[in-house]
Amino acid sequence: MRKRVNAASDKNDISILALDDDPVMTLTLQAYFQNAGYTVDTANDPEAAVELVRSGGYDILLLDFLMTPICGDQVVEQIRKFDKELFIILLTGHKSMAPPIRTIRALDIQGYYEKSDRFDQLELLVESCVKSIRQMRIIRSQNEELTEANLKLNESYLELIRVLRLTVDARDIYTRGHSDRVSYYAEHIARAMNKDEEYCSRVRIAGLFHDLGKLNVPDSVLLKDSSLTGEEYALIKTHPAKGSEMLSSVSVFKDMAVIVRSHHERWDGKGYPDGLKGEEIPEEARIIAVADAFDAMTSTRRYRASRSLEYAKSEIIRGRGTQFDSNVADTFLKLLDNYDSMSAELEWTHDDAMQRGKDNG
Repeated sequence: MRKRVNAASDKNDISILALDDDPVMTLTLQAYFQNAGYTVDTANDPEAAVELVRSGGYDILLLDFLMTPICGDQVVEQIRKFDKELFIILLTGHKSMAPPIRTIRALDIQGYYEKSDRFDQLELLVESCVKSIRQMRIIRSQNEELTEANLKLNESYLELIRVLRLTVDARDIYTRGHSDRVSYYAEHIARAMNKDEEYCSRVRIAGLFHDLGKLNVPDSVLLKDSSLTGEEYALIKTHPAKGSEMLSSVSVFKDMAVIVRSHHERWDGKGYPDGLKGEEIPEEARIIAVADAFDAMTSTRRYRASRSLEYAKSEIIRGRGTQFDSNVADTFLKLLDNYDSMSAELEWTHDDAMQRGKDNG
């Protein structure tokens, strides 16, 4: 027998369950592998052993093939229904008594051992399993670390969005909450158009950022109560391009930059800043254009009172095929049939977000 080193400090984190209906065999296996440094439990009832595996968190199962009332392959079949990671080594009294190789493969049994009075070969099989177990643990640990890092990155990402959004809203009490509402409406339009989750997320965030470029517009223009001069209106019209430039400088927001730049383009080509027409305009921007126009009409501004729901709907209908993409406009008009429930949900979402902001601040 080859010399074995007691390496409890290296192996005692590996747990083994030895299953055989012969108590002498399980006690022998336990003594041998405990002496090698492993943690070893024993079982002599196959059906009870299944429950032990279910609750015991074992790494390796050593089990006899021929047992009563059920054989080893039946034990493995039951275990594989709830545990795909357990390493299993089948013990047989003779090689000819082992199950067919196709059964071993189907049940994902890592190997089988022909019983003898020497356990050298079995120990080599166990050590091979241990190497794989340790590699799996390293991979799992790395995946958990990556997941945690991604969560932290996402939290920072969302916090940056919140800060930028609140910065825009803080400029004018009359437009406070506008970006939240545009984002909400735009996301609902995208979902009603059966867009995937990534698309809907992009629309939601672009909606929050659509007026970011107004940070570059002087307060004397942005907060003016009276009509704008031609020069002042030209300054206002720079905000989509300015917002796009700001987002382009942050890698995680680059996908939103072109959407923000195009949210004041018109279907008939008479919009700004690039005079895009029809499907030249990114679809996400066409969605935000409808949401933005609706909220602008139904919100109180310093130069006028809010418009009614019916007025806003009639304006969207009038703008189909000229100002707005007809498909987007029609989708939103259908959603507005449930405007009361949307409005209630939007109010709750806004209040909840404000409260969470206070809790975190």
